[in-house]
Amino acid sequence: MKLPKLRTLGLAAGGLLLAIQLVPVSRANPPVTARFEVDPTVDAALRRACYDCHSNETRWPWYSHVAPISWLVAYDVEEGREHLNFSTLATESAKEQRHALAEACEEAQEGEMAPWFYVALHPEAELTKTELAALREFGGGATDSD
Repeated sequence: MKLPKLRTLGLAAGGLLLAIQLVPVSRANPPVTARFEVDPTVDAALRRACYDCHSNETRWPWYSHVAPISWLVAYDVEEGREHLNFSTLATESAKEQRHALAEACEEAQEGEMAPWFYVALHPEAELTKTELAALREFGGGATDSD
C-alpha cells in the first residue's frame, strides 16, 4: 500500500473517531431516593467496589466521556443499576435487601463482580476476604428460599 493511501485511511479513521464523539450518551445520576443504611465497614466496601455501577452516585471517569468507550461504560452502569441499585434498595423489603446483599456477595466471591476490566482500571474495587465476610454477615446469607 502506498503512503498516500495510508495517510487517507488515517485521516478517515481520525475523522470517524472525531465524528462519533458527537453521539450523545447519558451519564445521568438520578437522585438518591432513600439511603441504604448498613454497617460502616460494609458501606465503605460497597461504596468503593460497587457504587460506580450499582447506585445513582456513579463517579464518571474521564474515559466515560470518550466514544466508543463512553457507550460501553454507560451501558454497564445502566445494566448494573437495573440488576442492583443501592440508591433505591432501601425502599425494598428487609427480605429483598438481604437477598440482594447475599447475591452481591456470592457474585463477588465467585469473581463475577467486579468485572475484571473494571478492577484492572480500579484495583481498589477488589473486595478483601474480611469485607466479603462482613457483607455476607450483614446480608444474613439470604437465598431464594427465604
